[in-house]
Amino acid sequence: MRLTVWRFLDGNRAHEKQTAALLSGMRACGCQLDCYDLPAAGLWTLLRRGLKSQVQSLPQPDFIVGAGHRSHAPILFARRFYGGRSVVVMQPSLPLHWFDYAIIPEHDRPPPLENVILSQGALTEPLPRGRRRPRKGLILLGGPSKHFGWDAHAVRQCVQRLLAAPLDWTLSDSRRTPGGTLSGLSAEGLEICHWRDCPPGWLAEQLSEAEQIWVTGDSVSMIFEALQSEARVGIIPLPSRRRSNKVRAAVQRLVDQGLLTDRVADVASPVVALREPLAQEVLCARALLRRSKQSVD
Repeated sequence: MRLTVWRFLDGNRAHEKQTAALLSGMRACGCQLDCYDLPAAGLWTLLRRGLKSQVQSLPQPDFIVGAGHRSHAPILFARRFYGGRSVVVMQPSLPLHWFDYAIIPEHDRPPPLENVILSQGALTEPLPRGRRRPRKGLILLGGPSKHFGWDAHAVRQCVQRLLAAPLDWTLSDSRRTPGGTLSGLSAEGLEICHWRDCPPGWLAEQLSEAEQIWVTGDSVSMIFEALQSEARVGIIPLPSRRRSNKVRAAVQRLVDQGLLTDRVADVASPVVALREPLAQEVLCARALLRRSKQSVD
């Protein structure tokens, strides 16, 4: 199946990675894609200028894809004037029924509409297979968020317990990690890579090579990126800001499914079998293609 896809980009790398993951999933389903990336113009720009100058030389789309608020108006304009199926990734800020399909993480609790496709977390691109290195460990730290607080002392204690395991550890923080969190952490052979110093592609390489990956519980996108690897993935606990916490509930479901461990003591148990990547991008792409075909039939 050969398909033409127009993809609107809003300049947010996290959003663009999710739509790239969806396209990767479509290719994994056997589709040959002719993909055209377009900048997402604001609503008033669209009203003044339209889309004609951007798309007049492009073939008619089969799917029009985007993620993030700035992509919503261009998706709808393109659908109205040029045809194709509109696909929004993540919970849109506009009514769901305005789009042909919406791919939304289940922890956002979208309404059970016919055009909604549930994903288990954010869509992430696949990682290279077969690169896992024995005894390589990776620790990824986030920071305080609207769902979680941050106890730097407790995080350091947990990380130090992980570092006691005889692995070759690499540790990285993020832009949200409070200053001083890494103070006093030490282990033989420990490599600390601050987020500012990590080159492009560094994270994907680290994830694909790790035998064990441990992530703080606030970093839901990082958790799902780690689940694209073949490693054991563990959670470093953080205090919840409220009793009702949708992110914590989503992580707990992964623990209950055996996809994550929340026991720091598990770091000492041997990792033998390769774990199959979560591959949500393939499942969602398959659902999208199946539903669009059914609507045509």
